[in-house]
Amino acid sequence: MSITTIQDILPLVEQPSHYLGSEINTIKKDHSNVNLCFALAFPDLYEIGTSHFGLQILYHILNRHPEIAAERVFALGVDMELHLRSSGIPIMSMESHKPLDRFDIIGFSLLYELNYTNILTMLELAHIPFFARQRDDSHPFVIAGGPCTCSPEPVADFFDAIVVGDGEKVIMEMSRAWLKWKARGKSDKKNLLRNWSHIEGVYIPLFFKPKYDEKGFQSLVPEFSEYKTVKRAIVNDLDHAPFPDAPIIPYGKPVHDRLRIEISRGCTRGCRFCQAGMIYRPVRERSLETLLSLSDACIASTGYEDMSLLSLSTGDYKCIFPLMERLMDRYTSRRIAVSLPSLRVGTLTPELMQLVKKVRKTGFTIAPEAGSQRLRDVINKNITQEEIENTIKNAFSLGWQVIKLYFMIGLPTETNDDLQAIVDLVKKLRKIKGPNGRRGKLNVSVATFIPKSHTPFQWASQISLADSKQKIRWLKSNLKMPGVQFKWQNPEVSILEGLWARGDRRLSRLLVNAYKKGCKFDGWSDKFKYQLWKEALCDEDVDIDFYTTRVRDTEEPLPWDYIDTKVTKDFLKSELKKAEQGEHTVDCRSGDCNSCGVCDFKIIETKVFDNYEEGPLKKFSADDIKETFHKKLKISFSKQGQAKYFGHLELVKIFLRAISRAGIPIKYSEGFHPKPKISFEDPLPVGLESLNELFYLSLRGDVKRQSIIDRLNKHLPKGLAVFNCQFAPAKSVSKVLSSATYVVTKKDGFFDEQDLKCFVNSREFVVMRTRPKRKTKKIDLKEMVLKIELSTPNRLKMTLRSEPGKTVRPFEVMEKIFCMPMEEIKQASIVKLF
Repeated sequence: MSITTIQDILPLVEQPSHYLGSEINTIKKDHSNVNLCFALAFPDLYEIGTSHFGLQILYHILNRHPEIAAERVFALGVDMELHLRSSGIPIMSMESHKPLDRFDIIGFSLLYELNYTNILTMLELAHIPFFARQRDDSHPFVIAGGPCTCSPEPVADFFDAIVVGDGEKVIMEMSRAWLKWKARGKSDKKNLLRNWSHIEGVYIPLFFKPKYDEKGFQSLVPEFSEYKTVKRAIVNDLDHAPFPDAPIIPYGKPVHDRLRIEISRGCTRGCRFCQAGMIYRPVRERSLETLLSLSDACIASTGYEDMSLLSLSTGDYKCIFPLMERLMDRYTSRRIAVSLPSLRVGTLTPELMQLVKKVRKTGFTIAPEAGSQRLRDVINKNITQEEIENTIKNAFSLGWQVIKLYFMIGLPTETNDDLQAIVDLVKKLRKIKGPNGRRGKLNVSVATFIPKSHTPFQWASQISLADSKQKIRWLKSNLKMPGVQFKWQNPEVSILEGLWARGDRRLSRLLVNAYKKGCKFDGWSDKFKYQLWKEALCDEDVDIDFYTTRVRDTEEPLPWDYIDTKVTKDFLKSELKKAEQGEHTVDCRSGDCNSCGVCDFKIIETKVFDNYEEGPLKKFSADDIKETFHKKLKISFSKQGQAKYFGHLELVKIFLRAISRAGIPIKYSEGFHPKPKISFEDPLPVGLESLNELFYLSLRGDVKRQSIIDRLNKHLPKGLAVFNCQFAPAKSVSKVLSSATYVVTKKDGFFDEQDLKCFVNSREFVVMRTRPKRKTKKIDLKEMVLKIELSTPNRLKMTLRSEPGKTVRPFEVMEKIFCMPMEEIKQASIVKLF
């Protein structure tokens, strides 16, 4: 069968639902009714990109404007990419499946340096030249934003514009400037770039020419005297900043499969290695009232069963305990769990832990960063070993069984004694027991320290690849002990990340070279190819040590000097000096101003909320969520069209969240990890449609059956439809022999009648079934195929037997009887009738 559209490819790839663009809460506009089409591009797979909440915020902001249509596009899976290349189909957006090169602006989110090769993949699949200087008026503007843009030089040549800092306000200012430029007849592109350069937070690489001195240090020569620096854009009032109250619910298994609520932005703890702690200053919080309102709206629009409170340091939120109390007051009875993913030792109190575990215990990670107190003082990680031990004791005593610990190696001034201190600390922590006298488990994760721009350690040396490997080997050997699992980041990945984190424009040639050799998805361990990177480094004569292991002089020019994050270089130098002396810097939220330079104390300043409106709380006990009165229902639904690409677990999740959004009260199991009482009959494989599927649901209370049908259908994605709801028998009926009838239609060609006659006339038709990690089985298809006939030359109807532990699917019948290749089978239309 010839492939002409992406719909022809979907049956052939592993994760077809990742390309549908029909998720709940997507926004689809008629492009003929808008003036600006904006593609939000994420250079990693769907399950990563849909977990990035910044993308959702921009999607929400842009689509609120009536003249703008914003759509998403993600890096393609390897299988989908191969099919697109072989068929000549370009990469397309999710919502409208519009080719990427037909958008007006493409905005890439740069969150991780090792995603850079994926940018080139996406541009190439869109038939867009890599370098901005190679693109003409027929091409879209290609821009970028995200944390990596505070050191943008390694990729500056690929972009027309780069946003530095918070994007909420900037993205709309740039869009409005584009709309005005279009209204004036789309004059010279450089005119729009000039207008964009006047927007705070926008860097136009074209207007800065690199030059290199005799030592190889890059500096930039500005084209315009009034445009010498790029000031970071800052949202000064987070409490009134736009936030999506109906975020898109991804299909499949996104990395962060939960509702995310940003409670604050910025951190002033002052960890000297932490780039985010410097470039997101000052601290700006959302009020408790705003957060509760957003939580209610988002839970209602998504049906999520987990909520995560986002911040660089969630425990530092001023009203964290009353916020948690009120969230639990709202959601405990609905079995919605709340997690605090970025808690700092000392802020995670037993009282907070008690609240978190009310529904179910969520993950627990703490980051000592260094094993010794001396080294923690150097990096300004102002926590003590006693605080670490007390936090672990509290967690184990409250029932947590696994705790993750995060450390770095290669920090400035590190010695062998500091490595030994990691081992000693882990040994001490693993002796801590829970209330039952059992020891918990520790998952110890180690990564090599990577100096980042705009931090006090931006001048520091990154340890060599050889040193990194040796230190990790030593830790691995010395942390071999019961109850401890040791994991580490590949040192080759770390050294490459260090290269891109502090590189200059000369690296753009390296990126293209490495990409052409086959480098992509470098952040994925199974795709990372360091040997190819070594070859590319050699080809381009790039000295990796110049960018990584060399100690920089504090007076030498840095490639990112023109980026003004509003944290002054003098402050960073003073912090470097304090690090060398092991001196602390206090958090300015609780102490005096540290004069970092960010705040002007007029518009930009720390904004926290100490006060909140008191209100009565319901004190929950375990009895509050016990369900006694319930009914079991048998629900019938169809699964057609694109819904055939939902896997079983995916389908269950879709229904559970639809049930939640519809306000249907479902019964839960008892125990530490309560689960909703729902079960599906004989789930279909991906790629099959069905006119009649069943699941059983236990409800609390009294809900009319027709109401369940109506309410569910309002909240299901396209292709799923509930059409019947009956009371199920009180007692389960044992599974009996059953059958299913399917109609298979070939889109190209006909079924071979001779093959069918051969099967029908045979006394037995034994085939061997081989599956991974299972024994080979003999199956007699004559026993399993109850009836099979050709309705038309290209349409086959079959009835297949199904019994416990013994089933056969249409795929297998078509392959064995008609000797059809699997690719042809997957492209056929297969519908289960009953």
